[in-house]
Amino acid sequence: MGRRIAAKITGVAGYLPPRVVTNLDLEKRVDTSDEWIRTRTGIRERHYADPGVASSHLGAEAARKLLAAQGISADDIGLIVVATVTPDMLFPATACLIQDRIGAKNAWGFDLSAACSGFLYALTVGAQFVASGAHKKVLVIGSDVMTSILDYTDRATCVLFGDGAGAVLIEPAAADSEGILDFVHDVDGSGGCNLYMPGGGSLHPASQQTIDNRMHFVHQEGAQVFKYAVRRMSELAVEILERNGLTSKDLALVVPHQANLRIIRGMQERLGVDDSKVLVNIDRYGNTTAGTIPLGMMDAVEQKRLRKGDLVLLIAVGAGYTTGAVLMRWAY
Repeated sequence: MGRRIAAKITGVAGYLPPRVVTNLDLEKRVDTSDEWIRTRTGIRERHYADPGVASSHLGAEAARKLLAAQGISADDIGLIVVATVTPDMLFPATACLIQDRIGAKNAWGFDLSAACSGFLYALTVGAQFVASGAHKKVLVIGSDVMTSILDYTDRATCVLFGDGAGAVLIEPAAADSEGILDFVHDVDGSGGCNLYMPGGGSLHPASQQTIDNRMHFVHQEGAQVFKYAVRRMSELAVEILERNGLTSKDLALVVPHQANLRIIRGMQERLGVDDSKVLVNIDRYGNTTAGTIPLGMMDAVEQKRLRKGDLVLLIAVGAGYTTGAVLMRWAY
């Protein structure tokens, strides 16, 4: 057996900025086409934040919706963990800004950077604080405004991303039949050169040269990322199921990171599950980085695709390379 964690997700909510940008809209800005984007990525549209709207704004909106749905006060939250690669600024942490925005005066918090695996890393970290007894209510948020770091001269990359945020509430799980059962994370730092943003850190601080060299945007070697993501997502899924004495037939739903429909289908084929067991919303949202998995769970709840006791697999691969899988019994 894997690691039984006495923590469960008791609520999920998300927020998408209202402005929708379709592939046809992008045709007017980029040398691309709706057909090219759809056939290669599965994306039809995505949401864009307006200028001046940052990750803290999206994350705070998702958190407010979650608190309202759960009928609890922000004062009840003990910890806020925010997964993001597009923080409002290098410091203070986006978690601090969200804590202030929602009025969670009793909470402490911090940011976690693991790109598209960030939400799963944050979920695992937050669950430990609940399982240890340190906190009874932990807020885990994935929020990114990826459009703030897109290069619209790079037509292969700029069409992939959208903006959005999702939040979950983690609370103690009393029964072995519910909550987080196990997790797997790893890193292959040798792949960091295939998906990164070179400018803005201590190695290449912002300067006229970094701006001229377009170093403050996403850089991606798409073919390398694709191959790694399909292979590792499949391997992680098998590993976490086998060590818990389960198979893909036991799964009620897989909620994968939404980077590319072909990556999702490649993982799905190797895992041997049909479409009814895989959550896909990339067509409507694009890749929202740390927001994809909580937004996927939100959609699954709204579509009534989850019932209490269902076995759910969350899985992602991100820049770094970072990878993550979380296995759980749905708790509500």
